[in-house]
Amino acid sequence: QVQLVESGGGSVQAGGSLRLSCSVYGYYWSSHCMAWFRQAPGKEREGVAFIVDGGRTTYHADSVKGRFTISLDSAKNTMTLQMNSLKPEDSALYYCALRLYDGGCLPLTAENYNYWGQGTQVTVSS
Repeated sequence: QVQLVESGGGSVQAGGSLRLSCSVYGYYWSSHCMAWFRQAPGKEREGVAFIVDGGRTTYHADSVKGRFTISLDSAKNTMTLQMNSLKPEDSALYYCALRLYDGGCLPLTAENYNYWGQGTQVTVSS
């Protein structure tokens, strides 16, 4: 059984930074995709970034490219999302997710990932 636990959310003013962490408990392969999603009230869950192959391959959605960075500390089984230059539209509940079966990490949609954390809130004020 795999368990994902997020931490690091909070409130920040526009232009500020936050760092989210996701600790993974349980066994998985480096070929399994790990990702961050977010969901704002009344909106669908949106894929933000994924990482795979022990951190050698990453992808960031256009909406966060250049501002957010996904990374992985394999030794600590911890995935992070460094978020800089935050905007009010980045406010959402952020989830980490794991695709615990082989195949491509795209599409970066909720249906493509089968293990989820409980979510951590990020609020950006203008």
